[in-house]
Amino acid sequence: MNDHLYRWRNKEIRKQVAVIDGKESPTLILKNAYYLNVFLRKWLEAHIWIYHDRIVYVGSKLPTSLTDIEVVDCTGKYVVPGYIEPHAHPFQLYNPYELAMYAGQTGTTTLMNDNLPWLYLTNREKAFTLLEDFMKIPVSMYWWARFDSQSEINEEQEIFRDEEVQAWLQHEAVVQGGELTAWPQVMRDDDRILYWMQEAKRLRKPVEGHFPGASEHTLVKLKLLGVSSDHEALSGEEVYNRLSMGYRVGLRNSSIRPDLAKLLKELQELGINSYDFLTMTTDGSTPAFYENGIINQCIQIAIDSGVPEIEAYMMATYNAAEQFHLEERLGGIAPGRVAHLNILSEVNNATPESVIAKGKWLKKNGQLVDQHIEMDWDRYGLGELSLDWQLTEKDLQFSMPVGLKMVNDVIMKPYPITIDANTEEITNSKDESFLMLIDREGQWRVNTIIKGFTKTLGGLASSYSLTGDIILIGKSKSDLLLAFSRMKEIGGGIVLVHEGRVIFELPLQIAGMMYKGKMPKLIEEDIKLKEILIDHGYQYDDPPYNLLFLSSMHLPFVRITPLGIIDVKKKEILFPAIMR
Repeated sequence: MNDHLYRWRNKEIRKQVAVIDGKESPTLILKNAYYLNVFLRKWLEAHIWIYHDRIVYVGSKLPTSLTDIEVVDCTGKYVVPGYIEPHAHPFQLYNPYELAMYAGQTGTTTLMNDNLPWLYLTNREKAFTLLEDFMKIPVSMYWWARFDSQSEINEEQEIFRDEEVQAWLQHEAVVQGGELTAWPQVMRDDDRILYWMQEAKRLRKPVEGHFPGASEHTLVKLKLLGVSSDHEALSGEEVYNRLSMGYRVGLRNSSIRPDLAKLLKELQELGINSYDFLTMTTDGSTPAFYENGIINQCIQIAIDSGVPEIEAYMMATYNAAEQFHLEERLGGIAPGRVAHLNILSEVNNATPESVIAKGKWLKKNGQLVDQHIEMDWDRYGLGELSLDWQLTEKDLQFSMPVGLKMVNDVIMKPYPITIDANTEEITNSKDESFLMLIDREGQWRVNTIIKGFTKTLGGLASSYSLTGDIILIGKSKSDLLLAFSRMKEIGGGIVLVHEGRVIFELPLQIAGMMYKGKMPKLIEEDIKLKEILIDHGYQYDDPPYNLLFLSSMHLPFVRITPLGIIDVKKKEILFPAIMR
């Protein structure tokens, strides 16, 4: 492991100290900066000296000579620490690199990321190389260590064996355990996960929960089991209850739950005026939701909701750093911190006009500064999806008595199938469609009917799913075969076919899961995908989330998984997968 990626070497520290003695020169000075001091909770005026990627001095002095030093006069501007996204899922069609660099443009210079895709899509050695390469980019990238698959998969015991989880927990780039979606089994008897939770705490790494609607009884028990934080509070009262028990709470504003303004209003009504244990998260929203930025938008909502400006910025900076025990490195403007700084034109406008990440400009006076680093995804075993098998008409047999009925984008209920599914097309039902989950390796399949996804679309094929397996949805078997064939041809992605014609395709060239291009283009494609699906009768807001979470066992009530159709609460296989 390259330790220098996570701390400064002695030689570097000596040079940083030499700057204070005048023996080395700063690489950048922000002069006359009116900055947020998070320790005093005050706006103070000072000169900020930066040496490469570290803040070395904040105070009233300037070097005796400013020759060959970049000096930026910040008179009339406000300088705040770079924003922190404490709960990122950096694979919602986008890839982690492009998300990070796009996030940095609007001031989110640190992301705490889900590691789940790397467990499915590559091996530990390649994943750790990837983590270290990410630490070289200007935006700081940290990770979680998952304890469970969030689904039901054949390889669960192999992927989540003790050696693997321990290696992730001990990695310097990993800052927390979780998020814990398998909490019901921990509460019952899963001492294996409980042991990992305790190991995380021993390493001073918090454990994050996933507890939507959890009762007081449940929350107390989970606190005793070692959980540190949760981002799933659905109301101000739920936030209040978590805070009262000592949880750190992430207030969510995501594409499927844009709750932040509501939560803040309800907290104010409950008399909350201390924000020290609160952060804000966008919880891995789909691309279009990020059109105007990430955490900057959360801060803006907080300010517009009446949260004192300093507290709004604290929630997005120091509070998050402190949650991960990184407050000596991130979240503040002071000697020794990473040089993540946002320069604002107005204190109540959280979108910066200039952004510095690890001492490098990502945006300067409103103009983006290219800091592009090529990512060789093949190096990490994450090239285009290559399937060496073909879908056939024989696979398209739908005789299951129970189907999945959509309640919203992510919640599914079981329902009795009454239509005749042994037909080429489903024409006698307005909103029922064929649904298949098929193994990426072509070994098994699960076939049923889904109600509520589309009224007219012939076929959708997607390699984008929670487990990386293939999803097929549509009303026409011939269109499903064509969609699959085209998806396979483009190396993975999402393909829509209607009446024998491809009407949309989104190549996901990174392991069939992630887009290789720039975020603005992906945002356009995400908007287009949603518009087409809504035109064909999709009833809700965020279809990519539906595709991602069809297999996810942390959501009610029934799921289609690699093991078959499963009752989530009972964890019973209602109908097993069929070997091909």
